[in-house]
Amino acid sequence: MPSAARRFALTHPHVMDAVLMTCVLACVVSASFFGTWDVREPIAWWPGLILGIVATAALLWRRTHPRPVVVVTGVCAIAAVGLGYLTTMLLLAPVMVALFWLALLDERRTAHLFGLSAVALMVPTAILQAPRYASFIIVTLNPALALLLPVAWGSALRLRRAFTDSLRARAEYAEHTREEEALRRVAEERVRIARELHDVVAHHLTLANAQATTAAHLIRNDPEQAAQLLTGLSSTTTTALRELKATVGLLRRPDDSDSPLQPTPKLEQLPAMVAALAATGLDVTVTTEGETRPLSPAVDLTAFRIIQEALTNVSKHAGTPTAQVTLTYTDDVLKIEISNKQGHPVTSASTAVNSGFGLISMRERALSTGGQFTAGPSPDGGYTVIAELPLHF
Repeated sequence: MPSAARRFALTHPHVMDAVLMTCVLACVVSASFFGTWDVREPIAWWPGLILGIVATAALLWRRTHPRPVVVVTGVCAIAAVGLGYLTTMLLLAPVMVALFWLALLDERRTAHLFGLSAVALMVPTAILQAPRYASFIIVTLNPALALLLPVAWGSALRLRRAFTDSLRARAEYAEHTREEEALRRVAEERVRIARELHDVVAHHLTLANAQATTAAHLIRNDPEQAAQLLTGLSSTTTTALRELKATVGLLRRPDDSDSPLQPTPKLEQLPAMVAALAATGLDVTVTTEGETRPLSPAVDLTAFRIIQEALTNVSKHAGTPTAQVTLTYTDDVLKIEISNKQGHPVTSASTAVNSGFGLISMRERALSTGGQFTAGPSPDGGYTVIAELPLHF
């Protein structure tokens, strides 16, 4: 059916019902007046017309009650055949329409059961009422095909409609899933950028604050060292601005030519970070155990940021000027341990760290690479951070 005709049928159901009822009624009227075996001995036309009108009227409920409609139209058709009318498609038109709608709306098994039942009742009735000279094939094959054809047609249309609905549902689900996946990736990217901003800003601002405070303290007694600290402060702020610009550049469009392309930090930059912290008075000892192995870019960046955040927390909150960093390489895991076990108890440091986003950031970074993360006070009053990261992710 062309799309225009289909739209008209969907928007004007009553008009289509009127057309269908008119066509079916014309068929049963024709069967009532001309559907006899012997024109020389015609039977009365009015019984067939009454049965045809009843069967046609029953089709008004074919959408809401398809099974009872099949029963009513079938009984009327069998009664007409029993009265001597020919078993033509004109006479069977109401039951054919009813079987089509049953197959279209109901289950396939139900439609087949009703169709075969109609054939099983109609064919013997036609054989008993047919004269001896009637063709056996016409008496049996004609009503059987007339009743089974609408069942097959309706079932095929129902399966096609179900297939189309399934494709539409899959397309809608795929579209919905794509939108959810896009939103999830946007949220993950925002969290990643926020984590990078926190690590960059927190570390470098803490380092710059410590350098400025120390320089202000030494400006009178040791101007030369104060000048060195101020020089280091300039380098620290320059590095912070460069990394901040690189991180913020992730928010720009990919076609923005001004987006910075600075390399991401790696563990090989750990000595420079330790030297910068030493200028602020924090003595960091780095120990490597096991054979050094290459790391994937994600794990390399994660390891650097965890150490950076942990040492920043030590510089801000711990009551000791020393910290230990231990890197342990195994076959497939890099274990990182940062601790400040010497000095006085630092209960306040633990509280300070837990109150901010430092531990949250480190834990999220470790878990994002498939690793593990633990942090907590140590028995001697210090604080220990341990991260286990897979070598390749």
